[in-house]
Amino acid sequence: MTKWFSLILGGALGTIARYLLAGAVYQAWGTGFPYGTLIVNLSGCWLIGLLAVLSDEKFLLGPDARILLMIGFCGAYTTFSTFMLETANLMKDGQNLRAFMNILLSVVLGFLALRAGILTGKLI
Repeated sequence: MTKWFSLILGGALGTIARYLLAGAVYQAWGTGFPYGTLIVNLSGCWLIGLLAVLSDEKFLLGPDARILLMIGFCGAYTTFSTFMLETANLMKDGQNLRAFMNILLSVVLGFLALRAGILTGKLI
């Protein structure tokens, strides 16, 4: 599998996964708070932490798999640009507390999810 094919395939799959998961979360919890983006970002942080350990410490992922999964899939799956836009929109709408909560939850829980992914990878 070439580098470019791995990147394109991973990106397409990450985009589809992000769209489906965020949509399902918004249907379940509504759109009053960017829960869909929050869940995608947290799960993406966990996944990239896990994949980093599997690649860099356990040597279970080769270069093509790393490009496919970490750069392609996770790069398209995580949505920090959307996170920033939604946070700005909350502030524009006068919902500063929700904007602050979105920043705080995404950053703090994202870091904790990353650490959990790393710990999960070390257990494998």
